[in-house]
Amino acid sequence: MIELIVIVFLGVASIVILLMAAGGGSSARLSKERIRVLQSVLLQARRNQEDEIDVADLRKTEELSSIPWLNRILLRFEIVPRLRLLLYQANVRWTASLLLLLTGACFLVPLYLIQLITGQFLAALGAGLLLGFLPWVYVFQKRKIRFKKFEADLPEALDLMVSALRVGHSMNSTLSMVSKECADPLAGEFRICFEEQNYGLDFTTTLDNLITRMPLPDLKMVTTAMTIQRETGGNLAEILENTAHVIRERFALQRQVRTHTAQGRLTGWILTFLPLVIAVLMFLIDPKEISILWIVPIGRKLIYAGIVMILIGAVIIRNIVNVEV
Repeated sequence: MIELIVIVFLGVASIVILLMAAGGGSSARLSKERIRVLQSVLLQARRNQEDEIDVADLRKTEELSSIPWLNRILLRFEIVPRLRLLLYQANVRWTASLLLLLTGACFLVPLYLIQLITGQFLAALGAGLLLGFLPWVYVFQKRKIRFKKFEADLPEALDLMVSALRVGHSMNSTLSMVSKECADPLAGEFRICFEEQNYGLDFTTTLDNLITRMPLPDLKMVTTAMTIQRETGGNLAEILENTAHVIRERFALQRQVRTHTAQGRLTGWILTFLPLVIAVLMFLIDPKEISILWIVPIGRKLIYAGIVMILIGAVIIRNIVNVEV
């Protein structure tokens, strides 16, 4: 009887031990499986986070110069966006860093050479400042020419818009028509407006962006009329037609003013360049006589004072004959 009880006890104990071992092994395997799944999920989340960080960095990184240290310096100042807008308005394929480097080169090279040859620091400084503005003069001149061409083509573009609106075209298709039929730079700017409309940008924001790129009084008048019509209603074709008529009348008045001020502008050019022409002629006739001006110290001071007064007189005459219409 005792042997039977011992055999039953050992059998039950063996079964219990086997069941516990099997349960422990399956539990261990289940725990390992859960840990593996959790690690894979964490690894995938880490990879997604790194990808998001990379995308954010790509969106925020902006190369303003190929020189790393110069790029870091330019990113700290808010003047860079203004320079980029200025270069865009002038349609000059330069970067802001290139414009600044050209300015520095045009200033330092003449300053060093004239100081090395003549030994006159003030003359070298004046020449360096004068030549340092040459890149800016070029950019502003290109900008002025582009603005004038845009203004000259604006009335014809408004007439085209009026015709398109009267035959039933929408404003978006009208902008597309202007971008295809007109010449640059007006066509390019209206093409940008058309693309911004296709991307879902608000029409008022599109007009504001156009004014930012082309800050012209005639265009501001056009966009203001379009904005008011969009808010209050009315015949947009008639408004644009009247605006085109006003712009043409302003051009006629501007040409009349330039005709009346032509004599004053000619006088300004003559008074500005006459001293230089006389100095060159005197040097050709008798070099020793006029060389006293840059040999004697007081003569050099007189040259500096004469240059300053000539520049001041040129600016005053320009402001007198430059009548805004």
